[in-house]
Amino acid sequence: MVPDLTMRGQDDPHGRLLAPRPATAGQLAARVLDLASRPADWWGRVRFDAAAPVRIPLDERDGVRTWITVRPPGHRSGPHAAHGTQVCVLVAGELTEVFISGDGVTERPLRPSRVRVHGGPGTRAVVNPSPAYAVTLHAAAV
Repeated sequence: MVPDLTMRGQDDPHGRLLAPRPATAGQLAARVLDLASRPADWWGRVRFDAAAPVRIPLDERDGVRTWITVRPPGHRSGPHAAHGTQVCVLVAGELTEVFISGDGVTERPLRPSRVRVHGGPGTRAVVNPSPAYAVTLHAAAV
């Protein structure tokens, strides 16, 4: 008889319960990029409102919550702090992120199909400077 040295099927060889770990920034980024690559799965749920941004929940699985945000033309969010690690990717339109920290204020455009990671100290605001709607996909650890 040959012992099973790989201990397949066991999270902990000593039988201890392991605490679930929150998703990493890399896992969150992989999730939004996967969603962005399959717009047929979610584009039909996008809703446009000229008065305010629309947040559309997608799903919550494996400790990750995903959603779509649609921002109307000219919209400027109020300053807010990030709560935990979140990632987003711009899939349509254009947005500018205003980051406010103890070192000053920085404005950075969000580029289409590039993942932006939010978290850590500081406050941010998001501006849609264009005459078109902006659509972003988001993921956060639950």
